[in-house]
Amino acid sequence: MQEDFLHYLWKLKKLDSTNLQTTTGELVTINHVGTHNQHAGPDFFNAQLTIDNQLWAGNVEIHIKSSDWFVHNHEVDANYDNVILHVVWEHDTNIFRKDNTQIPTLELKPYVSATALNNYHKLFNNKQSWINCENTIAEVSPFVINNWLERLYFERLERKAKDIEAILQQSNNNWEAVLFKLLAKNFGLKVNSEAFLSLANSFDFSIVRKQQSNLQSLEALFFGQANLLVAEVQDAYYIALQKEYLFLKQKFGLEDTGVLPFQFFRLRPPNFPTIRLSQLANLYHVYHNLFSKVIALEHIEDLYKLFSISTSSFWDSHYTFDKASKTSKKTITKAFIDLLLINTIIPLKFCYAKKQGKSIDEEIIGLMEQLKPEKNSIVDKFKTLKVDAKSALQSQAIIQLKNNYCDNNQCLKCAVGNTILTTN
Repeated sequence: MQEDFLHYLWKLKKLDSTNLQTTTGELVTINHVGTHNQHAGPDFFNAQLTIDNQLWAGNVEIHIKSSDWFVHNHEVDANYDNVILHVVWEHDTNIFRKDNTQIPTLELKPYVSATALNNYHKLFNNKQSWINCENTIAEVSPFVINNWLERLYFERLERKAKDIEAILQQSNNNWEAVLFKLLAKNFGLKVNSEAFLSLANSFDFSIVRKQQSNLQSLEALFFGQANLLVAEVQDAYYIALQKEYLFLKQKFGLEDTGVLPFQFFRLRPPNFPTIRLSQLANLYHVYHNLFSKVIALEHIEDLYKLFSISTSSFWDSHYTFDKASKTSKKTITKAFIDLLLINTIIPLKFCYAKKQGKSIDEEIIGLMEQLKPEKNSIVDKFKTLKVDAKSALQSQAIIQLKNNYCDNNQCLKCAVGNTILTTN
């Protein structure tokens, strides 16, 4: 038995409340359960109860056993002087205030159905499972699942918005700079995300603005800061980039000491840092006010068109500086744009609207529901449990569900867990 379960029973009144009595026989009517306190102090603030025909307003404390009051030293803590009811699973001793008046105690055990208790034990005693409810989640209605996933997606967006707000503060409230850093990180994908972000943080975004009209200058800036222009390569393009970078380095006092190494190992050639850096440079060469354009666009087709960018011509026949390859146009793929939209553009739109005091939830839902669900081990496993993501909104929500609820045994805060607990 966990106290969280007792909190759940009290908060949602999942008990037979028609004839509640304290351990001394006083009738209890719950007028208001109070506000759940997630911090230090009593578990529920400002509850309103009628005990033996007397209306009480105050706090409620919950424990497994009555004696836990003394285990936690509440008898000497002034924060508990205003407790009007002690709610426990098992009553094993009487509790008194500092003035020696007895605190009424409600023992929950007689008022909780055997079904709810059995469901609780089945849910939390399934220790060998991938998630606690893997044997029962398929029985939960799609209506409950879909509504919960939408809520989880916006919960995930709120977390991402906080991360973006931190970057905004570091960037002196320059939204264009924030977008550049977010895009850089996502152009690096999982393997090189931190390296790409460290590159974006290694110089002021104003330098990008100053060099935007010259694609070769932007490439020299990115490749040079990535420490990719230090080899001996006998190629006119490479030598030109070296010269341009030396000029930029001296002009702007560039430093690359904080830039992390870029990885090529185990990457498919289209995802090599060289290709992604050239595409990123070309994106900023083509669009000089990218943030404004991103915020203005509301339709998925327009966003796809915006990010359909290729590399400079050298990379049509190369993946690395020192080796030629079969000629192919290396345009950003639709699948890669989907990742940019999911992880950068849509969270940025949400955060910007929030900072402006606007709600664009419907626009966000519309965009995310047009994107295909991501493919990863979490989404694939839920699919085997009959929870099949139909869109990127749902795949993002499923990741949130697994990482923030399932992995932390937060079933009592989960709509799926709540449904299972109340199933007859």
